[in-house]
Formats: sequence, structure tokens, C-alpha cells
Amino acid sequence: MSKCKKVRKKFDEINVIPFIDIMLVLLVIVLTTATFVKQGVIPVELPQSSTQSKTKKIKEIVLYVKKDGKIFFGKEKLTLEALKKKLQILSKDQVIVLKSDKNSKFQDFVSVMSLLKELQLKEFYIATQE
Repeated sequence: MSKCKKVRKKFDEINVIPFIDIMLVLLVIVLTTATFVKQGVIPVELPQSSTQSKTKKIKEIVLYVKKDGKIFFGKEKLTLEALKKKLQILSKDQVIVLKSDKNSKFQDFVSVMSLLKELQLKEFYIATQE
């Protein structure tokens, strides 16, 4: 009778080649994404054109709300109804800067804001001081 011995092969060393392959792929991914994060955008050199379209610059309109409740459209003093008529003729992409006195009534500020929202003028900024 012959005895069959089970031969067990001992692993004296670990095969690290697959581990190195995975680490190199991860390194490439990290370095590629780190470049985009640092710059924020992908750098592109734009081609030149012989005919360039000039962008139309839209002048900002400044609205002031004074502490006594007076509303100014630029340097012109207006009531809320007159301001509504002025704002209705403006383009929807008109840039409007709203400057309100820190001591003005909150209701005056909210009235102007709701008027801007009602007329769907969404390109407005509220000016503050640092």
C-alpha cells in the first residue's frame, strides 16, 4: 500500500506585483485630479478669430433706501409706485445694486426686494460694507 502524502506548499513570500500595479494606477488618478483641483478649471488656450463680437456692457443701476424711508433710483427720488414703473421697462438681465442704510426700516428694504422679485429682476446685488 502506498501512502499518498498531501504536500502543502508554504508561502515564503508574498507576490507584491498586483499590489504595485494597483498603487501605480491610484497614483496616476490622484495626480491627475490634483492638477484639476489646484487650477480649478481645465486650462484651455482659445483660438483667435478675425471677427470678434463685442459684448454689450450693461451699466448697473443703483437703488438706495435711506433711513427715513426715501427710495432713490440713481440720484432720482421716487415713490415705490414710481419705482415700479421705472423698473418695468428694464431688461430682465439688468444688473441692479441695492444699497440700504443700516438704520433704515426693514419693511422699506423688503418692499423694494419684493418689487424686484415681482418684476422678475434677478440680477441684483445687495451692497454691504466690510
